[in-house]
Amino acid sequence: MGILLWIGSGALAFVLARIIPHGRSRRWIGELAAAVIVAFLLGVVATALDFGGWKELDWRAGLFAFFGAFAGAGLVRVLSMRGATMTP
Repeated sequence: MGILLWIGSGALAFVLARIIPHGRSRRWIGELAAAVIVAFLLGVVATALDFGGWKELDWRAGLFAFFGAFAGAGLVRVLSMRGATMTP
């Protein structure tokens, strides 16, 4: 159940990031992948820090995964904007 919470937090962070129009492109798969992967990895870190776990639901692990995934999606968007401005 904890893994579903992490992935759900990553998906929710992706959806909320897509609402923000600045720098949004039609290619959304990179943001989704970054959000879900970062959320999963931070869920594993939360388990190692002993709040939450892969079998148990814990709101702290969910928030940790959500905010990290939101930052990951934002980082992908910033890097894609930077790459778009550098091409002639």
